[in-house]
Amino acid sequence: MMTSDPQSNYWYAIRTRSRAEKVVRDQLTGRAIEQFLPLVKRVSQWKDRKKVIELALFQGYCFGRFCHDQKLTVLQIPGVVEIVGSGHSPEPVLEEEIMALQHAVGYPRACEPHPYLEEGKSVLVLRGPFEGIKGTLVRKGDRCRLVLSIRLIRQSVAVHIDADDVTPIEKSCVGDSAVYSYEDL
Repeated sequence: MMTSDPQSNYWYAIRTRSRAEKVVRDQLTGRAIEQFLPLVKRVSQWKDRKKVIELALFQGYCFGRFCHDQKLTVLQIPGVVEIVGSGHSPEPVLEEEIMALQHAVGYPRACEPHPYLEEGKSVLVLRGPFEGIKGTLVRKGDRCRLVLSIRLIRQSVAVHIDADDVTPIEKSCVGDSAVYSYEDL
């Protein structure tokens, strides 16, 4: 658990009412609080036409960057259910997880929700648009995907990646540690 300095700004996961993510995002912006709402475009089929709509990548969640003293202001926003944390205290989201997610949703290839993964091959991206980002490498058919996870809310997103652009990193296992070789990928 990360402790937070009451005067420092950290990213927090904000749980929202169903389909209220955009309302919360707009209210955060209106209160001069930095916000991040990862969106994905989907084609919605109506009776008479198709329409491209933007949906929250993680349904029921928005992210806000604020100091602990602004907690009450955030909780009073219409549509906010809670600030995610442990016990009665909000817990900050790791900066590197938010940065990786921001990078993924800004990437021209579509990203999509992915089941949360705790195990798998941890990799570091060596080159390309995700250089320096850590994630989990998974395969779907004949394609590789980099899974980026937000541990606090147990949500993940997957983006397509070339397996040649990643290298395994050391991953601790229960009771011992294992180092994955490139051949394992």
